[in-house]
Amino acid sequence: MPVKTYNPTSAGRRNSSVLDFSHLTKKRPEKSLVVRLKKTGGRNHHGHVTSRFRGGGARRLYRIVDFLRDKDGVPATVKAIEYDPNRNADIALLHYADGEKRYIIAPKGLEVGRQVVSGERVEPDVGNAMPLGSIPLGVMIHNVELQPGKGGQVARSAGLSAQLLARDGNYAVLVMPSSELRKVHVRCRATIGEVGNADWQNIRWGKAGRRRYMGWRPHNRGTSQNPVSHPMGGGEGRTGGGRHPCSPTGKLSKGGKTRRGKARTNLFIIRRRKSGKHQQSN
Repeated sequence: MPVKTYNPTSAGRRNSSVLDFSHLTKKRPEKSLVVRLKKTGGRNHHGHVTSRFRGGGARRLYRIVDFLRDKDGVPATVKAIEYDPNRNADIALLHYADGEKRYIIAPKGLEVGRQVVSGERVEPDVGNAMPLGSIPLGVMIHNVELQPGKGGQVARSAGLSAQLLARDGNYAVLVMPSSELRKVHVRCRATIGEVGNADWQNIRWGKAGRRRYMGWRPHNRGTSQNPVSHPMGGGEGRTGGGRHPCSPTGKLSKGGKTRRGKARTNLFIIRRRKSGKHQQSN
């Protein structure tokens, strides 16, 4: 899907680009598969801000996406490829043979009119869902479960995929999008193929207003705030902060571990992901 770049007619247009939505086949969502999305503004049930710099944004309807893919043996026809404002991947509308309709994440190469099916003994074609114990080795997969029956949790973002590397007893070895090697139970399900809309990563927002539409408020540096608001704030004029970078609560920002050391799922990690930003599995 190509990325469309605007002519620099204004400061906001100069460095902005959008996706060409020519591949989408349906504009309005299925009414039976949407619910109202209530905004929180980054606040919890007490009204306290627990996630900073969130608020506002355009109103959205949440599309109910089927991450379980538990409708076994019933073929479904892809009726439309749609835009979902709640995620960077596209979604596909399925019409099952028994009349039910569901949304799934649209993998790369899935087209309108194709048939998909879920089950233990189905063909490993794009869009089909099956347990890891039935998928051939080396196949690229997405929407991977970490616990049987819980629904897909891994590789659901645009352009991502995991790879089934090996099987050892009741566990399959996967290469995660972060390059981590991890064991997952063979009864966990996954969908064949890579998530589509990979060009999403090439979008340049161009102006702050486009981020406000998405519900993101301006992110202020700690050194630009008052001392009462941030440990690095204050000072006469611009300062370097006077201390190592930290959060508003004083927690150091660099070099600290972000994963709980005694996490139960540590047992399933064979090789840790590479450190640093923007690491790919290839």
